[in-house]
Amino acid sequence: MSTTEKKLFTPSWWREMLYLNLGTLLTAIGVYFFKFPNHFTTGGVSGISILLSHFFPSITTATMNLILNIALLLLGAAFLGRSFGIRTAYSSVVYSLMTLLFERTVPMNVPMTTQPVLELMFAVGLPAVGAALLFDANASSGGTDVIAMLVKKYSHMNIGLALGMADLVVAVGACFVFGMETGLFSLFGLFLKSMLVDTVMDNLRTCKVFQIITDNPDPICDYIMNTLHHSATVTVGEGSYTHHNHKIVMTVVNRSQAIRLQLFVRATDPHSFITITSSSEIIGKGFRGMSE
Repeated sequence: MSTTEKKLFTPSWWREMLYLNLGTLLTAIGVYFFKFPNHFTTGGVSGISILLSHFFPSITTATMNLILNIALLLLGAAFLGRSFGIRTAYSSVVYSLMTLLFERTVPMNVPMTTQPVLELMFAVGLPAVGAALLFDANASSGGTDVIAMLVKKYSHMNIGLALGMADLVVAVGACFVFGMETGLFSLFGLFLKSMLVDTVMDNLRTCKVFQIITDNPDPICDYIMNTLHHSATVTVGEGSYTHHNHKIVMTVVNRSQAIRLQLFVRATDPHSFITITSSSEIIGKGFRGMSE
């Protein structure tokens, strides 16, 4: 197997591909089945598509969504070049095609239920989870993210503020186009979406930081390196009461591995002292910011 193939088909690569496709699917389901029929314009290209389709009824919302996303992708490819992510382009095209496929196979002329609050929860929740999965896979569904990348490259404008204001304008537009009730739902959904994406991303990235005080660090380090495939740092600490030297093993693992490590340490050294903390910002080899 070549070096390139090893990089492509590592467990982390498969995990990112799963997140990429699952995130795209959840976003498409939430947008098509819950956002489009209710005219919830919570910003982004999907919100703009809903507004424009009202003024151009001959073009369906899903088709408008596809047109806008492809236009933005071409714009991004032309002006951003290699910095424009292949995964974002892939996700954006697949997401747009999925909504178009849903439109052809499952026409939605009216909302699924008569409960707009329930529909709003799915219209916001599913794309929020999808967006978090895409961000975790170093991608996005394109759309206004392409505009953000262009703004970042050619100006010193605060991107978050600029995109937030743009989404707010789109949501407010629903008040005038579809009525105050739909507009207020859209505004509430916009604020809810921003909070949900951050919450889901933090949960996805949460890892467990272990500090293990032990007199027998070797089997613990072997288990961390050979079974969990992570590294560890060993330092020496002195007990303030006994003044005896102990070894302190520090490592970071994911949540499922944390349970296994805790059980192993307790079985190997019942007298060890373990502190476990949570962190959603781990930067380094095997985690974020460096290749594995």
